[in-house]
Parts: sequence; structure tokens; C-alpha cells
Amino acid sequence: MRIRGKIGGGEDLVDLSINGWRIDNISPASLAEKYDVGGEDLRIAPGLIDIQINGYDGVDFNNPQTGTEEIAETARRLLTTGVIAFCPTLITNSAANITKCISNLWQTADEDVEFDRAMLGIHVEGPYISPEDGPRGAHPREHVRPPNWDEFQQWQECAGGRIRIVTLSPEWPESLDFIERATEAGLIVAIGHTSATHEQIDNARSAGAKLSTHLGNGSHAKIDRHQNYIWQQLAADDLWASFIVDGHHLPPSVVKCFLRCKSTRRSILVTDAIAASGRPPGRYYLGDVAVEVTSAGRVCLPGTPYLAGSALEMNQAIANSVQFSDASLEEAWQMASANPAELLGISGRFGSIEVGREADLVIFRWDERAKNIEVDTTIVNGRRITKKTKITK
Repeated sequence: MRIRGKIGGGEDLVDLSINGWRIDNISPASLAEKYDVGGEDLRIAPGLIDIQINGYDGVDFNNPQTGTEEIAETARRLLTTGVIAFCPTLITNSAANITKCISNLWQTADEDVEFDRAMLGIHVEGPYISPEDGPRGAHPREHVRPPNWDEFQQWQECAGGRIRIVTLSPEWPESLDFIERATEAGLIVAIGHTSATHEQIDNARSAGAKLSTHLGNGSHAKIDRHQNYIWQQLAADDLWASFIVDGHHLPPSVVKCFLRCKSTRRSILVTDAIAASGRPPGRYYLGDVAVEVTSAGRVCLPGTPYLAGSALEMNQAIANSVQFSDASLEEAWQMASANPAELLGISGRFGSIEVGREADLVIFRWDERAKNIEVDTTIVNGRRITKKTKITK
């Protein structure tokens, strides 16, 4: 297979060839030669990774009744947005419901080889978060509880060891022991939905926490202007930070400041998408929680200002990041490909375009003036090509 386009944000036109499932050559475009995919107005970039996604296009990972065929189909639909791999995310719920949702994901991976390859691990967001209004977000209060390593181990056993990220608040007395155990077990511990003090955040970092989940959200509406958990995490050079850049979770000016502070090198774009993503405005569910998607694309608890996930798609998040901040197209793409791959320890598999690497690519059209990305083709493992699908902001 021969692909023509400009790599990332560059301006040099190249021909990239794939032999089997690997990239076997990248060279200046030979205009006399034919190509199979791409074109002079298209760009080539690594496949995208979403480490926080609750569902997509009508499918809710947090519904215990969601079937394996629906879950598997979600991975295929995400290809049209350039997402080739992701961490299905489960939020706060009863132990029984979390167990069943984990079982659904594990069973899907066991039955469907494509989903198994796409699922980089499960992200458990809660239930070990702050019980306070504001930091708790849309997570149901009745199921919020302190970290429990024995309970979590049961979930990990049910997942066949596939839980990869756990988001919690370090404000609980049980948190430090949990973080140390989880870190020793090879898990990525993230700080999120927290009202923790400076000392508690620093202790969590010392115990092994590596990530701030959707920093700037899952917080009180009003906090101390200087002494607060957002600044403390922003200033921590050893913490990665994920951001939901949909224009609702963070104002453009905040996105610009946060990315300048944390740097694009330590930032990760996530969608936090729910089943409403890819669907029209209306009423949807996130697990047992009813949510409403407005005509502006804002997802909230009905009748309240509280956000409840998003309807964002990753290609939109990249375009928004360029529009809202100083980030270049290449830097914004990095935050949704190379950076999450590095966090997960899989940089050898994802996040770059090099000869000899597996061919996991997105071919897209970038409108610099409108700050818009149109995904043309997605290639997975050198063999799966999606039909042309136009996706706009």
C-alpha cells in the first residue's frame, strides 16, 4: 500500500509504503508514481489514543446490560475519528455493577481480536473519589467510598489483569497505602475528583501517583485563588495532566494557560466521551445517571450547571487545542498520540511514524484557517482502512 501526504504538521510531501503490517519506506513523493491512499492536500499522523472514554455513539461502557457486540462495534466506530486505541472508562457505581461492566469489557476483548488490540487497559475512575459536591462531579454520591485494595483486587481479577489506570482522591486516610500498592502492581494512579490539601497531593505523588485526571474539572466552583489543588498539580513537574478541550469543560483562556504551565510535553488530551458522543442532542445515560446534551454540545445533569462527561471526539479536541492555545498542530496531535503512549509505557508500539513500525495511521485534511480536522482514512496494523468519513467541529 502506498500513501501520499505530509507527515504531521510538516510541509514536505512524502510517499509512505506499507508492506504487510509495517511501514517499510518513507521517501520524498514521486509525482510520477501512483498511490493508493492520501493526496497532496492530506496529512499523515500516528493513530490517536484516548485514555478516558466512557462510551461512544449510543454505547455506554457503564451500563451493565451493554452487550459484547455493541462494545466491539464501538472500537470500529471510533476509527472514523482517528482513535485506534483507548482505555474504556468506568465511573463510580456499586461494586456489583462495576464488576459486571468490567466483565463485559474483558469478555469482549476475549471474543473480538480487534477490540482486544484496541483496548489498552481499563480506566477505573472512582469510586474512591471525594464525596463533596463539586469535586464529585456527576458521580453518584451513594456509591462514593474510601479506597479498598481488596475490593479493587477482585475487580482486577475479574478484568484478567487488564485494569491499567485508577483515578482516586488522595484525601482519604486509606489513599496512600492504596497508591503504594497500586504503583507496585504496575498501575497508573491518577489524582482526580479531589478536594485534597497540598500535603495530601504531595504525599500521593511521593507514593507513586503519575497523572492528574481532567485537571481543572471535578472541582469546587469556587476555591482559594492561590492555595488550591489545581495549582498544586499544575506546578508538579512529575505529574502528567489530562485535559478535556471541548470548549465547555475549560474556557479557551484556561486551556492556553494550563498548556503553557504544564507544557504540551506533559499534557494529554482526553475526550471523557459518553454514549452521546457522535449522536444528536438529547437525553442519554452514563451508567445510572441521566444526562442531557444541549444543542451547543454541552453534556450536563438535567436542570443543573454540572457537567457529566462530554460529547467530544478526539479529532475535535486536537483542533480545539490549536485554536485555543499556542500549541501547533503537531504538538496537539502529540498530546493525543505519543504522550498517552509514553504514559502507558507503549511508545515502542504507538505514537510515531518510522520505518519498521506497525502501520497505525490517520490520514486527514487540516484546514488551518477554520482550525478543522477532516479524517479521511484510518489504517490499523497496516490492514484495516475505514471508508472516507467527514468529521467537523
